[in-house]
Amino acid sequence: MRLESDLRRALERQEFQLHYQPVFRLADRQLVGAEALLRWTHPERGPVSPAEFIPVAEDSGLIIPLGAWVLEEACSQARAWLDQGLAIGVIAVNVAGLQIQRGDLAETVAAVLTRTGLPAERLELEISESYIMRHAERDLRQLAQLRQLGVVLAIDDFGTGQTSLSHLWHLPLSKLKVDRAFIKDLERDTAGATVTRAVIGLGHGLGFVVQAEGVETEGQAAFLKAHGCDLVQGFGFARPMPAADFAQRCREATRGNPGCAAEKPDSLQSG
Repeated sequence: MRLESDLRRALERQEFQLHYQPVFRLADRQLVGAEALLRWTHPERGPVSPAEFIPVAEDSGLIIPLGAWVLEEACSQARAWLDQGLAIGVIAVNVAGLQIQRGDLAETVAAVLTRTGLPAERLELEISESYIMRHAERDLRQLAQLRQLGVVLAIDDFGTGQTSLSHLWHLPLSKLKVDRAFIKDLERDTAGATVTRAVIGLGHGLGFVVQAEGVETEGQAAFLKAHGCDLVQGFGFARPMPAADFAQRCREATRGNPGCAAEKPDSLQSG
């Protein structure tokens, strides 16, 4: 209850900010976008982990205004970067189940894109597989409307929700994100490697771009590249960073500076 009360005050006092974790094309390690991640610095407690406050926000319904703020902030920032001539790629925003359940997500996204002037193809909405598994029939029309806007739709944390293949086939998605749980043990677990290979093949077979999250080591990156994974994000390539730092990476990318790419193989770190 105390955390919920603090969250309400945080919204009023604008204590939240977005960090951006770069996404790279694995074939040449070039920057192609970022995922916007919510961060909260409590005035007394300091940084609060999203794993702690996001479930409270979802249970209390505060995820609705919080999600609306994230969407508006990410689109406004992306538009500002484009106006500066930066090569930002696509900016991804996570969408909570409650935002879809309200039934007006497509209208909300369209209004934000109009207000901010961000081209729809620059925005990616990530929806968890577990939510799609439970509600896709009811919400399929909303997803189709979002796709018609030109927004990129991705299924997040794939492999954790047991989506049926027939179900997946009919969803208006463009990208499949392999859950970090499978990536974590790629170099030690034969089963994890087998599942990851199968997911990459499945995604490509259905016409999806496949992205791996939580990539931390060069061994993981090499495995994913060998099996055709398209995009990666993770601590081994770049940690989430404030907007100003991501803008600098984009400036280097815009100038064609190789410093904008992922770190060289020998400097990838676990973390």
